[in-house]
This record gives sequence, C-alpha cells and structure tokens, in this order.
Amino acid sequence: MRWTVSNQLTMGRMVMIPLLLFAFYALPAPSSYYVSALIFAVAAFTDWLDGYIARKRGEVTAFGRFLDPVADKLLVASSLVLLVEAGLVAGVLAIIIIGREILIGALREWLAEQDEVVHVSQWGKWKTAVQMVAIEALLLHESLYGIPMHTLGTWLLWVAAALTLWSGYKYLRAAWPKLL
Repeated sequence: MRWTVSNQLTMGRMVMIPLLLFAFYALPAPSSYYVSALIFAVAAFTDWLDGYIARKRGEVTAFGRFLDPVADKLLVASSLVLLVEAGLVAGVLAIIIIGREILIGALREWLAEQDEVVHVSQWGKWKTAVQMVAIEALLLHESLYGIPMHTLGTWLLWVAAALTLWSGYKYLRAAWPKLL
C-alpha cells in the first residue's frame, strides 16, 4: 500500500468522526453546533479533496478506492445517527440513507468479486453533495444570517433521501444484467 496524500486525507476524515461526536456532546450549546459543523465541513471537504488530489497526481490506489467510500459512509452514518439520537432528524431518513449505502456497498463488493464494475453515476454524486450540505445545516441547527439552518437541513435531507432512492435504483438497474 502506498501512503499517498489522498490516502492520508481519507484516514484523517475517519479520525475526525470521534472529534465530531466529542464536540457535539461535550461542548455546551450553541458552541457544540458550530464546532461540530466546522469539523463536519472539513471532513466533507476532504471527501472531495482526496479524490481530486489522487486523480491530479496520478496516485489512485486500490487501497484508496476501497477506503474512500468507507470513510464517506462512516462520516455520514455516524452524523445521521448522532442527529437522530439528538432528536434533530427523523429516523426514517437515516434508515433510507444508511440502508441504501449498505445495500449498494454489498453489491459493489459482490461485483468486485465477479471482476465487474458499475461506476458511480452523476445521481450518486448529487446525492452525496446534497447529503453533506443537509447534514452540515442540521449540525449548525441554529439560524445563520436569518436562515433557519434546521429547517433548511431537514428539507435538504428529504431531497437527499429521494436522490438516495433514485441513485440506488439506477445503480441496481445498471448492475442487474451482471447479477443475472
């Protein structure tokens, strides 16, 4: 395994998860909202940055292709569970998003064993982007510049859940011939 800058960023994203949880639970409100949102924003940014650096520098590795989606899913799932537990998000949204990630992750794993690949669609990229913005707004929770972040985050998470279902359907449809 090559320990590239992009792989280090991916590992850094995973290290930020306990920091996010600590900030959310240990700091007094509203500081906890701002600090946990900042940590999440940095972690979400590294999700984009590590891929960009790996492609730009020609450092795409098998380990990075494996670890990047794992780090992404851990960040999103832990944030959603935290928000559900705090009563800030409807559990059904977390179930839709996390359930789809488990299903598609298992499908990707199975396809990889069959030496088959179904590439990430543009729908999946939009789903991830909307999810990240929604979670960021929900972590902020309070109004910012007159914008009710909790309301915005809730609406965006519903959009993310719809995109999650649609992109999951598209992925399954693309993989269906390989499953048969």
